[in-house]
Amino acid sequence: MLFLTGTKGEVGISDALLLSIIGFAVVFFALIALVVVIKIISASTARKQGAQTPAGAEAPAAASPSGGTAAAQPARDTSGMIPAQGSLGEIDLHTVDDQTAALLMAIVADDLKVPLNTLRFTSIREI
Repeated sequence: MLFLTGTKGEVGISDALLLSIIGFAVVFFALIALVVVIKIISASTARKQGAQTPAGAEAPAAASPSGGTAAAQPARDTSGMIPAQGSLGEIDLHTVDDQTAALLMAIVADDLKVPLNTLRFTSIREI
C-alpha cells in the first residue's frame, strides 16, 4: 500500500479495492454511531418531557354510576351522534353554513400544518 510503505509507484487493483472497503467501513461505522447517539438523545429528551408533564394534564376520569371512576367517554350530542375521537366540543356558527365552516376549519388546519382535531374553534362569524 502506497500510503503505508512510503514508496512511490502505482496503486494496484488489490490495494485500491482494500482502500475502498476500508473507506466504506469507516462511513458505515460513523453512520451507526450517529444513529446510536440520536436514539440516546431522543430517549433522554422524551424522558425529560414526560417528567415535565403536569399530573393534571391527562384526561379527567368520569365517575361511573357505581361510584368508581371510569375512562372518560365521548358525550353524545342531541342528534345521537358520537363526536370524533379528540374533538374538542361545540362551535357557534353565526350566519355561516356548515359546509363553509368545515372548509374554513380545514384551511386553518392546513395552513398551521396540524391535525384538525387538535384545534379548538369556539365560533365562526362572517365579517
